[in-house]
Amino acid sequence: MIDWAHFTPWASSAGGMLIGVAAAMLLLLNGRIAGISGIVGGLLQPAAGDLAWRLMFVLGLVSAPVLYGLVASPPTVRIDASGTTLLIAGLLVGAGTRYGSGCTSGHGVCGLSQLSPRSLVATLAFMATGFMTVLVVRHLLA
Repeated sequence: MIDWAHFTPWASSAGGMLIGVAAAMLLLLNGRIAGISGIVGGLLQPAAGDLAWRLMFVLGLVSAPVLYGLVASPPTVRIDASGTTLLIAGLLVGAGTRYGSGCTSGHGVCGLSQLSPRSLVATLAFMATGFMTVLVVRHLLA
């Protein structure tokens, strides 16, 4: 069921286009895939000459919501989970991105646009796992 009061197709489409343009620019101008886990992971052991663009990318990710907050009211954030649950979920996502050789941005945005079979399988696995998690947490355990 769609929550029509909070349905934002234009803002969501604009955000999706911005992500696509940013991913395309990084690939075309820098020859790099815009996979967040790989970019952040590369900050831990950067190769020579590889630090500046990674820092700028992460700085953009962090500063974008701050800049948005200066021109519009930020959305209300509601998290229905404890700190422990969020910590465990974050660790599982981190382990999953290492095991899956990338994250949803690397596989789902960049890999699928390049028609990568590996990215298709990874994205289907991400989506199926998300669907199953919601089913279990929201419907079977509730």
